[in-house]
Amino acid sequence: MPRVDQLKAMLAKEPDDLFLNFSLAMELAKTEQHEACLAQFARVLELNPDYVAAHFHKGKTLLKMRRMEEAKAALQEGIAAAGRCGDHHAESQMKQLLEAM
Repeated sequence: MPRVDQLKAMLAKEPDDLFLNFSLAMELAKTEQHEACLAQFARVLELNPDYVAAHFHKGKTLLKMRRMEEAKAALQEGIAAAGRCGDHHAESQMKQLLEAM
């Protein structure tokens, strides 16, 4: 069974599991299912708006899709979340990515 299907099956049993939702988003990103990936990152951020990695990878996905304004917004939200959480490394990474745009 493909990994995406395995994760979806686990999520059917535990739809609010943050790690499973994030894992599915990352797996969808790997397989370049960008719209589904973005929807899954939205779900992660619905469950926890301060999940910094979801903001970062959402921004990167939007960049791949050449949706620059949305990518900037996602990264800015991620920078704010990282600041709230004290995750200075992630904050720095997202600032660098934003500046490189």
